[in-house]
Amino acid sequence: MKHLVRITFVIGILLLSAFAGKAQVQEYTPPVLPDFSASIKTGKIQLDWISGFTQVKEIGIQRSLDSVLNFNTIGYASYPTQTRNAYLDNRPLPGNNYYRLFILFTNGRYMYSKTVLALSDSTIRADMKLQYADIKDAARGLRGKEQENKEPDRVSWHPSNYIYTTADGNVNIKLPDAAQKHYSVKFFESNGQFLFEIEHVKGPSLVLEKAIFLHAGWFNFEIYENGTTLKEKWSLFIPLNYKM
Repeated sequence: MKHLVRITFVIGILLLSAFAGKAQVQEYTPPVLPDFSASIKTGKIQLDWISGFTQVKEIGIQRSLDSVLNFNTIGYASYPTQTRNAYLDNRPLPGNNYYRLFILFTNGRYMYSKTVLALSDSTIRADMKLQYADIKDAARGLRGKEQENKEPDRVSWHPSNYIYTTADGNVNIKLPDAAQKHYSVKFFESNGQFLFEIEHVKGPSLVLEKAIFLHAGWFNFEIYENGTTLKEKWSLFIPLNYKM
């Protein structure tokens, strides 16, 4: 009887070890320095890495739009000596965001990590254009909170083919002939107050992070060709909860 109990106990231990090992395999493990990951997560960009360095004084996060020049330090890791670490960029720039880490050791030496491009989180449907049916409930919920930016009547609203919100909450600009023509885009609050302008859209595709717009709600935009010809004047909506 005691022998049977021992066998059962051993089998139980083996099964628990197998399940634990399977769970560890499924858990996401960030890359090890000098490599690291940068993922776009609904209007923010999260950097993750694992460090084998122990004598680290600070780790600075640097960002650039071209991956080669103009890297600027935007922040520092709160706990640089931790093995597993992360940093959240709450204010990414329009377009592609490239990142690298500046690692300063306690002996005064330093090194740079690899440069990585922030990529969309694979769990978010970043290719799905939001239709009015997707946002009408969210728009209704915001009406009482935005008296100064009151939503105008939109009887037959539909998303633009050039500038629209996708399911990841970001604003996509699609101008296939942008390389041959000079396009500029102006963005406004729903009450007409000017927000910002992209003076020259250089490529056929550009993604604006949701965080740039500072709040959810309706926004207006105007697309100009060669600075004077109005190509389109329309609106878009950024919901509070935009992951689908």
